[in-house]
Amino acid sequence: MSFAPALRRVAALATAVVAAVALTACSGTAAAAPTASGGSLQTVTAGKLTIATGNPDYEPWFIDNEPSNGKGFEGAVAKAVAEKLGYTGSKIVWVRTGFDEAIAPGPKDWDLNIQQFSITDQRKKAVDFSSPYYTTTQAVVAPKGSPAASAKTLDALKKVKVGVASGTTSYTVAKQDLGTGNLAVFNSVDDVVLALKSGQIDAMVTDLPGAFYITGAQLDNGVVVGQFAGDQGGDQFGVVLPKNSSLTPAVTKAVDELRADGTLAKLQQQWLTEAANVPVLK
Repeated sequence: MSFAPALRRVAALATAVVAAVALTACSGTAAAAPTASGGSLQTVTAGKLTIATGNPDYEPWFIDNEPSNGKGFEGAVAKAVAEKLGYTGSKIVWVRTGFDEAIAPGPKDWDLNIQQFSITDQRKKAVDFSSPYYTTTQAVVAPKGSPAASAKTLDALKKVKVGVASGTTSYTVAKQDLGTGNLAVFNSVDDVVLALKSGQIDAMVTDLPGAFYITGAQLDNGVVVGQFAGDQGGDQFGVVLPKNSSLTPAVTKAVDELRADGTLAKLQQQWLTEAANVPVLK
């Protein structure tokens, strides 16, 4: 009886196993990295966590257009999440992506993406989201020198003309906290911005991320006067991951732990209230 065929089959099987191991070692998509809990995560690069954000990024979400410094609200959140997963220092790699491409269907060359992505059912069809790390509050924007710019309280805002877009959470909050006597209601946020620029109104109410954008890109000499206390009805921001990512449960767990231990609240206070100089109006 000849053992040659059996030996050839064993040799072929051994060769295949060696090749598979070598391919896994060379492939970034099958890299295992240590975690804080002692398990392992599959990341795009062996032993590293690749996090993406926009280019450029803006304050107060990131500081100095340098996400790796861990400063700014989202920079600090990303660092905290990475640490929960077991990655620090040079084990965290930052890359840049456009906003729309990040939430488009298809493969990704990053593990996580963070750049003020609102969690929506439509977007969930193309990508995964972590649990929310931030729910937007509503804020007041005014031109410098406006009678609204120095307002410190809700009562002070009731004495000026405030614009708001109809059918929005901003309108609901403004109506509830300021009443309707001084509200000017417009069809869209763009219409409210135009009214503010032309002096038809003294201030406007919009969500806090929108307020930062308006004062940074649309309104010369604009200031964010303050923010409302509650976040009811606000958009929820989540960390984006590739669709059906094996990391999604671990990232969600990390975000949930950071919320439970008060870290997210502290970072929000530090970067979206104190550093950005946007006090809560009472």
